[in-house]
Amino acid sequence: MNWRGPAISFWNIKIVGIPLSGYNFYEKLESWWTQSSLCNAMGMIRFMLPCLFCLENCKERDRKISEEQSHRENNGDDERTENLASRSNEQSEQCCGSNGICSHEVLRDGDRDSASKVVPNKCARKASFKLSWCCKGDQSDQHKHDIVSFERGNITTAERSSKQISLKWESQPQTVIILTKPNSTSVRILCAEMVRWLREQKKLDIYVEPRVRAELLTESSYYNFVHTWKETEIMLLHTKVDLVVTLGGDGTVLWAASMFKGPVPPVVPFSLGSLGFMTPFHSERYQEYLDSILKGPISITLRHRLQCHVIREAAKNEYETEGPILVLNEVTIDRGISSYLTNLECYCDNSFVTCVQGDGLILSTTSGSTAYSLAAGGSMVHPQVPGILFTPICPHSLSFRPLILPEHVTLRVQVPFNSRSHAWASFDGKDRKRLAAGDALVCSMAPWPVPTACQVDSTSDFLNSIHDGLHWNLRKTQSFDGPRDA
Repeated sequence: MNWRGPAISFWNIKIVGIPLSGYNFYEKLESWWTQSSLCNAMGMIRFMLPCLFCLENCKERDRKISEEQSHRENNGDDERTENLASRSNEQSEQCCGSNGICSHEVLRDGDRDSASKVVPNKCARKASFKLSWCCKGDQSDQHKHDIVSFERGNITTAERSSKQISLKWESQPQTVIILTKPNSTSVRILCAEMVRWLREQKKLDIYVEPRVRAELLTESSYYNFVHTWKETEIMLLHTKVDLVVTLGGDGTVLWAASMFKGPVPPVVPFSLGSLGFMTPFHSERYQEYLDSILKGPISITLRHRLQCHVIREAAKNEYETEGPILVLNEVTIDRGISSYLTNLECYCDNSFVTCVQGDGLILSTTSGSTAYSLAAGGSMVHPQVPGILFTPICPHSLSFRPLILPEHVTLRVQVPFNSRSHAWASFDGKDRKRLAAGDALVCSMAPWPVPTACQVDSTSDFLNSIHDGLHWNLRKTQSFDGPRDA
């Protein structure tokens, strides 16, 4: 368009956008255009007004065209997203079965198919991408099923920690094992009463420890139906038992977990000890609780365990180890009876972490975060959070703070050759092993957690345990009668 001369007809300008009614308005604009003069102010206004009007209409036209194109593209993206999500769901089972890890992405920047090409969008978008979790070889014990979704190149969700887990029986439980705290008269009486009730009311097969069976038979020959096991049969105990009932405190739960070197049946812990962070059930209502648990469904907490190996300096390779040793609370490396500071070199996945100089080091599960690690200054952690606590014991340093490491790492603690003394490792407070110079302890997350039944749910039971067991944040309430802000 030649903006310098008024001779161009206004009708050559195609106006699309804002609707205009009647010809009087158009005729008026044409009259302004053809009769305008650039010699005075009014002529300038008559000349510029149609130009501004055309400019605004062109902008409105472009905006509507852009909105229509964007609407059509979004509809196409939604259809491609639904198709891709459908194919991803169909393939998820095969993917998880081959790798143990599965990531499903939802891509919205164009779909690629073997028989078609990528159709780029009109507008520039961020590049799409895929995210996956790596495992240490095909034989890895770390199996994780995560759903990661993407929208226009942005990570929208990636849930790593477990939600509340519910257990539902597919067939009725038939066999129960009862483990008890020793040398307790009240526990022995409750055990006999529970065995009788489970047999007469629930028609269950019952296993107890050899010591407990001898005590029951001493009391009455009625308990001849109770089963026990030999030392050589412990490794296969999980194949016979549907449910584990513990009568005691947290120590009894630790003992029950140590009996199962592989998979662990669901554990129902009754509180009959001095302190119970893992025993939410009260023994006075055992019939009500067990009746509900046997019917199901029940909420459970998967308590992770650590798998430990001791590698001696004289070992020919890293596979020549002592173990595995499974712990539910913690493994502790300390200086023992030596008067010298312990000296420990720590590595995480072959990366040097630090050198511990102090009384020792605690490697704890999140279930054990309320035990020895807490006393050494470690944080309390929800038991469903997957992680390993790295807590020093009285370090000779003002800057050595505890750590919480992810569950997939492998930790190696080694006694250096220049150490002044040996170190000692204990596993859940027992089975102490001496670590000489050059010896190492390798620790990682075990693939077999301990499933414990919840009275309410995992979070409620955890909060109740720290309130009742530790009186966490209990203080006298501030008086309302006093100075106040204006």
